[in-house]
Amino acid sequence: MPNPSVPGRLELPARAASAVVMGGAAAIGLLLGGVWFSLVVALGALAALREWHRLIDDGRFARETYVTGLAVVVAIGLVVMNVAVGLALAVIALGAIAAALSAALRGRPSFWLVLWHASGAVYIGLPALSLVATRAQPRGVAIIGGLFVAVWTADTAALLFGRLIGGPKLAPVLSPNKTWAGFLGGTAAASAAEFIYVMVLGGVLFEAALFGFFLALAGHCGDLFESWVKRRFHAKNTGRLIPGHGGMLDRVDSMLFAAPVCAMLVFALKFNPFGTLP
Repeated sequence: MPNPSVPGRLELPARAASAVVMGGAAAIGLLLGGVWFSLVVALGALAALREWHRLIDDGRFARETYVTGLAVVVAIGLVVMNVAVGLALAVIALGAIAAALSAALRGRPSFWLVLWHASGAVYIGLPALSLVATRAQPRGVAIIGGLFVAVWTADTAALLFGRLIGGPKLAPVLSPNKTWAGFLGGTAAASAAEFIYVMVLGGVLFEAALFGFFLALAGHCGDLFESWVKRRFHAKNTGRLIPGHGGMLDRVDSMLFAAPVCAMLVFALKFNPFGTLP
């Protein structure tokens, strides 16, 4: 979606500049170490939670931000301290329950209002935990770097192919601007980029291409999901924090689906281009 705070002729340069700044911050945090990376993830998660609850509350700051934000920060802290991930997941679940109770006590709220507020802890907390937990594993820096490569490539290539080729719409009800050309081009580009990335660092190339393919698919689903949510709440953007993109959620929507998929591939399926983790 275009950002109403940025003139049309400046939208693409603003998007590019913002992407470089945010991507650079994420990459620097990733390379510096677990604590610094966790801090970057936590700050991003708090900004995203603020926008999520404001979106649900028609642009007003919602008190549920406090409980979900606290839950996500505590959960990230537990992973950083090498406490069992299961306990961190339990904290996220408690945050969702607390948000639901907070919304329910407002006075005759709808069931869906309660559910939407509760879901924020999971929607944003689970990807945050996935990033921090994966970073802590052997070759975790390389794996998360590959996640960034796949998702960022898919997003950029989808935008370029969509604008250059156009054609049939991917899901006009959910997002009228997305095309099959963008979807297929972005997915193929992500798979190719992951292949090159792993070839440079050393790994299994066939698995690299599949890894990039799955992460790109997850990223596209995340993008479509947020487009649907914004339509559900009649919003063009989730905020104006990032020039050219809108809010934090507008920038990380693909990552919110791709990060948990990456963690599932690595931990549950023991599948990643850099070998099986213990």
